[in-house]
Amino acid sequence: MINRFSRLLLAATMLAAPLSVAARTVPVEEQSVEQVQAAMTAGRATSVDLTRAYLARITAMDRKGPSLRSVIALNPDALAQARVLDAERKAGRIRGPLHGVPILIKDNVETADRVATTAGSLALAANVTGRDAPLVARLRAAGAVILGKTNLSEWANIRSDHSMSGWSAVGGLVRNPYALDRTACGSSSGSGAAVAASFAAAAVGTETDGSITCPSSLNGLVGFKPTLGLVSRTHVVPISHSQDTAGPMARSVRDAALLLSAMSAPDPADPATAGTQVRDYTAGLSTAALLGMRVGVIRPRALPADLAARFDAALAVLRAQGATLVEVTPPKLDGLGEAEFQVLLTELKADLNSYLATTPQAVQTRTLDQVIAFNRAHAGTEMPFFAQETFEKAAQTKGLSDPAYKAARAKSLRLAGAQGVDAMLAQAGAQVLVEPSYGAAWLSDPVYGDQYGGPSAASLPAIAGYPHLTVPMGLVRGLPVGLSFIGTRGDDQRVLGAGYAYEQASHARVPPRYLPQADVGAGLNGAR
Repeated sequence: MINRFSRLLLAATMLAAPLSVAARTVPVEEQSVEQVQAAMTAGRATSVDLTRAYLARITAMDRKGPSLRSVIALNPDALAQARVLDAERKAGRIRGPLHGVPILIKDNVETADRVATTAGSLALAANVTGRDAPLVARLRAAGAVILGKTNLSEWANIRSDHSMSGWSAVGGLVRNPYALDRTACGSSSGSGAAVAASFAAAAVGTETDGSITCPSSLNGLVGFKPTLGLVSRTHVVPISHSQDTAGPMARSVRDAALLLSAMSAPDPADPATAGTQVRDYTAGLSTAALLGMRVGVIRPRALPADLAARFDAALAVLRAQGATLVEVTPPKLDGLGEAEFQVLLTELKADLNSYLATTPQAVQTRTLDQVIAFNRAHAGTEMPFFAQETFEKAAQTKGLSDPAYKAARAKSLRLAGAQGVDAMLAQAGAQVLVEPSYGAAWLSDPVYGDQYGGPSAASLPAIAGYPHLTVPMGLVRGLPVGLSFIGTRGDDQRVLGAGYAYEQASHARVPPRYLPQADVGAGLNGAR
């Protein structure tokens, strides 16, 4: 007998099944948005050709070959969308630089296509809403083809303090295309691995604290977390209205800026976007952006030697491009982590309950408490590796009117912003800060979860709501590492410009090789 839950899971599996494709051969591997757009403009490819080529690549590599498990569901209407856009091109209507370009969307962002928005959880297997998040509607209006949805750390990595990044009950474990035994990080792991593997021209990720910048850094990509409020959060499965934002993940700064230009706009349903202006973020990109710029340098303690060497090489590039580098000392920000955690727990309960109340009636989990009960009832599939203690802590919070929550939010915002990023910028008289984004990818570990204690540039700009860009700065033992550019609120264009100038001078991105494990040399075998 097939029960109701099994039918939902079967439906989700059918939606996720690869489409049968037969394509005219067009190159898509390592092709930028501008390159695929140029191919369509010159008549060398159509949007249908590109869509078929990406679908064929996903079919060959995401469940076969290296089995990256980066795509959680394909859009059954992708080819139909591409045909419409090809017809518009033939009729002389070009919507812009994304016209006909296939992209992927993280599966906590709603699309109006016939696919569920699951956040990686079987509890949302029936969450076919039929509505576009405003950011998706804007991308669609700009001519992007919505190719499908990407896998992610389940519930955007907020369910447990001991999770394994990149794993979800719906999609399984995302693998890093540089070394398949290594983490793709999270929570936007699928977007990171998919774009690195050229399964789409670019993708959308979301971040609360590191979920765009970490998978971008560890998968050799450019990832941009914009100023909070630049991109609408409506119809995005939430964690925290104080820190959540969507952002672009791509193989170049220009491609990321193209997506950001299409995504950002005011949304009456999201008060944080009030005052946001639509603009072209590619217009200010210049190879001369670093000339005369003061850059504050944050050097984390105890950097591994190989990562320190990469960082020093990146700083040399900045200096050669005319930047003045000023070392800054990070301030002591006692209590920041605890304050942020209190904010996330409280807002998770309030914001997720509000979101779940808007889902279709077929979704039976309509509160955080009901999600927790669902996970317990389906522990074999939902909790085979780690539990849900963070959810359970969030369920005990007292709401947005709780004085302790309000105090925690004021404290975290003050420490991360005025006493954190802004204080370091002032200390150096700098326009941007730079530091290593993260170290190299760690092993995916289903027993102990994420085991990482290295540098991380994410928390201060995430908590403050400031822009944060990571750009590839090369490989460490065959694994990508990134250079972070951080600015103050609203300085998105300046941060993108600095990162672009560095990228164009360094050319540090290296394509993945899909190694079965990290290339650590022969030392493990000993001398005999």
